[in-house]
Amino acid sequence: MKKMHVKRGDEVQVIAGKDKGAKGKIVTAFPETGKVTVEGVNMVSKHQKARRQGEESGIIHMEAPIDASNVMRICSRCGKAARTGVQILEDGSKVRYCKKCKETFND
Repeated sequence: MKKMHVKRGDEVQVIAGKDKGAKGKIVTAFPETGKVTVEGVNMVSKHQKARRQGEESGIIHMEAPIDASNVMRICSRCGKAARTGVQILEDGSKVRYCKKCKETFND
């Protein structure tokens, strides 16, 4: 299992690829493959066949996973996409922080 700098629920900005500059929230994270699914980003068309009686077939538009290295967490304080770091607090717990403004994230 790989360590990732983002996790589900984080507000991120895409920094590379066809959707560069797009912002959204992480819907799912796949640490095994190092990919994330961001809402409204990397939309693909899937041709789906009806599996049961009464179910409709057709073209479905859905988000496809993108590499986690192509997204950056958006800091709530400075409002910019920034790299994240990990601080160890006095009680021994780890917390992520923005490397631009040193603000800690409430996870």
